[in-house]
Amino acid sequence: MPAMLASVATFALEGVTSREVTVEADIRRGLPTFTLVGLPDRAIRESRERVRAALLNSELEFPMKRLTVNLAPAHLRKGGPGFDLGIAVGLLAASGQVAPEALQGCAVCGELSLSGELRPVRGALAMAMRAREAGLRRLIVPVENAPEAALVEGLEVLGVPTLVRMRDLLRGDWSTDPAEPAAPASTPAEPLLDFADVRGQEDAKRALEIAAAGGHNVLMVGPPGSGKTMLARRLPGILPPPTLEEALEITQIESAGGLGSGHLAAERPFRAPHHTTSPQGLVGGGTGPQPGEITLAHRGVLFLDELAEFARDALDSLRQPLEDGSVQVMRRQRSVEFPARAMLVAACNPCPCAKPPERCSCGPLERGRYARRLSGPLLDRIDLACQVDSVPLVELVTGRSRGRDSRAVRGAVVAARERQRARLADSGVSCNGEMDGRLTRRVVKVDADVRGRLLAVAGRQLLSGRGHDRVLRVARTIADLDGRERVRGDDVDEALGYRVAGWEELAA
Repeated sequence: MPAMLASVATFALEGVTSREVTVEADIRRGLPTFTLVGLPDRAIRESRERVRAALLNSELEFPMKRLTVNLAPAHLRKGGPGFDLGIAVGLLAASGQVAPEALQGCAVCGELSLSGELRPVRGALAMAMRAREAGLRRLIVPVENAPEAALVEGLEVLGVPTLVRMRDLLRGDWSTDPAEPAAPASTPAEPLLDFADVRGQEDAKRALEIAAAGGHNVLMVGPPGSGKTMLARRLPGILPPPTLEEALEITQIESAGGLGSGHLAAERPFRAPHHTTSPQGLVGGGTGPQPGEITLAHRGVLFLDELAEFARDALDSLRQPLEDGSVQVMRRQRSVEFPARAMLVAACNPCPCAKPPERCSCGPLERGRYARRLSGPLLDRIDLACQVDSVPLVELVTGRSRGRDSRAVRGAVVAARERQRARLADSGVSCNGEMDGRLTRRVVKVDADVRGRLLAVAGRQLLSGRGHDRVLRVARTIADLDGRERVRGDDVDEALGYRVAGWEELAA
């Protein structure tokens, strides 16, 4: 029997994206062996046993010859069980059980059970995007992954339940309708956590409204029990719903991270890692690089409670992602990029004892040492800082000072975001918080007297060059909330007040 060779396209998950991989199966005479080459990890090497059992239990022929399967390109490390289906289909084609021509323009991906059933894999949406970019016309995946993959337009996605059905489909003995795109995840009609539940704290509410409207980073400083966490957890209820493009990005990241529900994301993510999280947990990494918390919070909120309790190196690892909106991870001479366009919302106590002000015995030395746990470069990347004082007990008991609810605040935030989207339509960014220094100076026009005020603040060493640009962005957002095209002096004053007052509080 002459050697037979067949190939089929599949995909390797790389970060939150994917790369095309060609599975080449070669069958020739010789002692029965099954060799996998092309830098497979342990999960792929174990696929030899899964593929063998799946073929036999599906009453398909497993060639008892010399089998060699190559995963090309050979220099790319591959991992995960998603190559099972590609290896099995390659062997079916090389052994003549299906026609190799049936695999033209087709890609497959899926995990196999020992019975021959197809199990879902991570990253189906990323794989579908790569299949469309590669010019493939059809993608075959497990039934559970099909609705997610079908979110990509211009690609025929078929969901197959078993290996037998896969063979029948390639032979033309069975057919199935193309999968329908996954519906958006259902969302409650009313926010589960409402801003109106927070008594008092009007200054902090205003800061969070500005942050939500412009995508700015915010820090809340106050004693325990003053409502910092309560406020932060209500922030998602006032954020605008994601656009279709943003929803696809969120869904792709959740799928690659193993958090996907199979539905198109309808709300922005909210991540709140514990303060013991490592730098790798925050920004991503590992042997096979995985997304970190700031990537899982992409287009949403990363909430760091008890900020000063995080390890210094973990917090400093956020400096570059907060500035660039992405994370570059180098592993084994290979660079993987993760998106990291998230709002940072942080909360911390003013002193280490974490006692109410009337019982606090910390002196200036202890407070200064506690504040110095946060590096200056990290604080310089925070746009708004506000003091969150304890609410008088009478307000909590009587229910006065209820304020606006989340629906009203969200309406103002959405209107401000629409103004920003229209203004920044040709710039590649969607909100004021994403502007770089050059775009900020081009978009935010202020009068000469206001610039003089900014220079005076900078002259007192209260404002860096980066801080100057961030103040202008916040002032631009304040004007957008008021529906004004021109930035006024009081907008800049309010932006400066949030920034400077926060630093003085930390240094106190």
